[in-house]
Amino acid sequence: MEYEIGYAINVKDFGAKGDGKTDDTRAIAAAISGATDGLVEFPRGTYRITKTLEIDLSLKGTLGLSGRGASASIIMAGEGPAFRFIGSHDKGSALPASVMQLTWDKERMPLIDALEIIGDHVNADGIELKNTLMPTLRALLIRNVRNGIHLTSRNRNVLIDACHVYNNSGIGIFLDQVNIHQFIISDSHISYCKKGGIKVINSEIRNFQITGNDIEYNCDPEGLPSADILVDCIQSGSVREGTISGNTIQAIPSPGGANIRFLGLNSNLDKIGLWSITGNHISNQEVNIHLENTRGISITGNTFIRGYNHHLLINNGRNLIVNGNVFDHNEDYFPSEPRAYGGILLNDGENVILSDNIIDGSGNGGEDVGAAIVVKDSREISINACQIKNPNFNGIQIERSTNSQIMNCIISENAKNNGMLRGITLGGVCTGTLVKDNSVAKGKQAGISNYATGVLMKENISID
Repeated sequence: MEYEIGYAINVKDFGAKGDGKTDDTRAIAAAISGATDGLVEFPRGTYRITKTLEIDLSLKGTLGLSGRGASASIIMAGEGPAFRFIGSHDKGSALPASVMQLTWDKERMPLIDALEIIGDHVNADGIELKNTLMPTLRALLIRNVRNGIHLTSRNRNVLIDACHVYNNSGIGIFLDQVNIHQFIISDSHISYCKKGGIKVINSEIRNFQITGNDIEYNCDPEGLPSADILVDCIQSGSVREGTISGNTIQAIPSPGGANIRFLGLNSNLDKIGLWSITGNHISNQEVNIHLENTRGISITGNTFIRGYNHHLLINNGRNLIVNGNVFDHNEDYFPSEPRAYGGILLNDGENVILSDNIIDGSGNGGEDVGAAIVVKDSREISINACQIKNPNFNGIQIERSTNSQIMNCIISENAKNNGMLRGITLGGVCTGTLVKDNSVAKGKQAGISNYATGVLMKENISID
């Protein structure tokens, strides 16, 4: 059968059965081969394949794969991705002048939509993108595979929208040693992926937006540490200019787990930074947000609950803002066990602002080192206008931190809680530190305890 260029091709016209039993690999490959500059359609049915359908865009031309009304399923019964799109945009950037004419003529915007991909092999994956420009994935359900969407080598201007990446043994969306600028993941469900929801490892990423998604339960309670969103540049790479906004990010506590985890390079904090984490709900993991060796990050306007060890754990951070967040202790969310301690721990921070936050019923640690906010071995830290209610152990604790301020905070507790030892406590060398204009309830030991040197106290108020 001959088709005009641009005509939508039906895989059943090439012999695909779609009965869930027949191996339709060759028939679908023939349909793709015949679809020069066109659309390959999958009518209602279940199409079983046993090897990767590789689409070389320079040969096939601009191509889309589509299920009619999302009624078609692909069962991947072999190893590797069900579909692999390969382009030749391996050196160009998003700059129009860098795009080859071949890419505009034959490779731009590979499209896949309205399909379900199901794994039926321990090493089956969903979709792989390599050296593509403007790939667009939308309205997909990818489940029971290893890795849902796998980006490798180099890609530009990537859109993933309105997809369900669900119940996979590996990673939901995996950016694997890849170079990408302009990448948006939006309005999708990414959940129950045992090795992580969105994982970036050893990659070069710029202009990365994660917006409006439900990202949850991406962990293995009995497996290795994982995260709903992980950016790992410990060995190589840099990931900057990003936004995590308007998402629900939650899980169940898993060993070493985090909702959001950024791991930078200890010797160079520049590799992960210029990120905004804004307007999300973040909850139910050992650590809600874990930042290691990062700089230039704004955490604003989020709601937190049930950080089983910490709400925020920040080690070696520079130029950070934590502003206008609610760290809540809504009793409806707290069964008797396990206990969620929460709180903020900042180690080795510099030029950090913690302001206008509400922190209720939080504080990991113990009597010696434990508080809703703990700051250790840091410099130029401003804690301003925070309201801390019913803290465990202490409200604010500063240890060996210089040129810092605690100002205009309210630290109090309900009579029935009666667990706070001290409202504010300071220890070690804290040269240049100012504690001023705070309203502090008297705990079991004191309102304010100063065991530090170099601290100036001014106009603090004791409250009942």
